[in-house]
Amino acid sequence: MKSLSQQVVSMKPSGIRRFFDLAQTMENVVSLGVGEPDFITPWNVREASYAALEQGYTAYSANAGLLELRQEIAGYMADRFGATYDPATELIVTTGASQALDIAFRALLNPGDEVIVVEPAFVSYGPLIELAGGTVVPVACRPENGFRLDREDVEAAITERTKAILLCFPSNPTGATMTGEELTEIAELATKHDLWVVSDEIYAELSYDEPFTSFATLHDMRERTIVVNGFSKAFAMTGWRLGFTCAPEVVTREMLKVHQYGMMCAPTLVQFGGLEALRSRDQHVPKMVKSYRQRRNYFIQALNDAGLPTHVPGGAFYAFPSIRHTGLTSEEFAERLLLEERVAVVPGNAFGASGEGFVRASYATSIEQLQEAIRRIDRFMKQFEVTTTVTDSQR
Repeated sequence: MKSLSQQVVSMKPSGIRRFFDLAQTMENVVSLGVGEPDFITPWNVREASYAALEQGYTAYSANAGLLELRQEIAGYMADRFGATYDPATELIVTTGASQALDIAFRALLNPGDEVIVVEPAFVSYGPLIELAGGTVVPVACRPENGFRLDREDVEAAITERTKAILLCFPSNPTGATMTGEELTEIAELATKHDLWVVSDEIYAELSYDEPFTSFATLHDMRERTIVVNGFSKAFAMTGWRLGFTCAPEVVTREMLKVHQYGMMCAPTLVQFGGLEALRSRDQHVPKMVKSYRQRRNYFIQALNDAGLPTHVPGGAFYAFPSIRHTGLTSEEFAERLLLEERVAVVPGNAFGASGEGFVRASYATSIEQLQEAIRRIDRFMKQFEVTTTVTDSQR
């Protein structure tokens, strides 16, 4: 038989899924691995999809999604973030934010185009860029800077082949956030070097300490920014696979072509659920955000007390503690913690080379589970006879 795609064959499987799948084979595991809310999708959202099914809404929607949903998304973006879009020509409803990223890169990139990716970075970014023919250029965020992006580091990575910058703040995996002023420095680079910006804003609602700034609302950025967002994280709808893009018509038109041929449309019943989620967001989202903030405050302090220096994440629902002082690699630490104490975390190198020396632990689980995880982590850490001093900068 003829060989398979060398590009796909050479890709590494997701580092997140490897440890999650291993944990699934074991009993009594406290999983802090997969970034998924422990909340069940609110009843009224589920009921809206049930009602749509009963009423016979089982056909395709428009390729770009139900116009009613696009109108609701446009209202949400304007009211919540001050970003205005035409629902008829500048919005696409997708099957999750991951598919939104896929069509964005396929519409933007020619073979060899470079995309600056802020690391540590979500595991899908690199492969999606490469599948679209692009080249990943990682730029590391430093822990001593709270994993915020430095303008000078970005500019040093820009070449004649640079086409776009990919951002995700609040960040997966670090939970780092950027202020509007800090993002403006990156926006200035995009203008100076005529770059597109793909802004993954899936954690926009989960910003605890500072107001969230949508990148497209910065000066001159609307016409060169593709905003990617979705319902998975803030609305507790991970399994529904519902996302969206907001972008100027010139690129939305091209993304829609890719979406038409590869996906046709997002599932219609799911779209009705998303419509209800947006309409009732003030009933549910603030309660979930309040709970995540409380869990964050407990978990970060507890990790530091257990001897794992951890900065305070400003958003998302991840802790990114340093394990460098243990003498173990990220994979060794994660594997031993799982085998010896039945706590599942993700090794930091799954998110790029700059993640080595850290692990990602999701606190999107019950406080009781977090407390049990801390008891086990504390027991695990006692074997390392290294005393660490957690400074204010590390926190």
